[in-house]
Amino acid sequence: MNTIQTRIATIADLDSIAPLFDAYRQFYEQAPDLAMARAFIGERLKNSESVVLLAFNGARHIVGFCQLYPTFCSVEAKPTYTLYDLFVVPAARRSGAGTVLLRAAEKLAAETGKARLDLTTAKTNKPAQAAYESLGWVRDNIFYAYSKTVGA
Repeated sequence: MNTIQTRIATIADLDSIAPLFDAYRQFYEQAPDLAMARAFIGERLKNSESVVLLAFNGARHIVGFCQLYPTFCSVEAKPTYTLYDLFVVPAARRSGAGTVLLRAAEKLAAETGKARLDLTTAKTNKPAQAAYESLGWVRDNIFYAYSKTVGA
């Protein structure tokens, strides 16, 4: 059996994470840009602005990652994580890597005193929705999400 394991990434993992992050962005219809992907992830890790969990298969190859951003819930007055990025390489999909990453994120959140994990996904991403719900995530049917692009 091909067992999936996880660990927290360090800046030493940057060259391994960058291509996965670039592929993740391409999944969301962004143009390939490995240099930008490397710079973005590098800054997050260097400045401790996010936590990246890596998933490895039995051969110790990285097969996926998730990125957690620490934030706060003002209503609960507690810290939370936003799980913004979750990606598993196509060859490793349906291997359980996504589930292992989600469980590792939940464990880390509990260990670091976070009140909860939040995430958003595309309305059309039915496989991801099914995975989240099977692990106890609850879809929000009360609030709408809004965003606004602002000039740089």
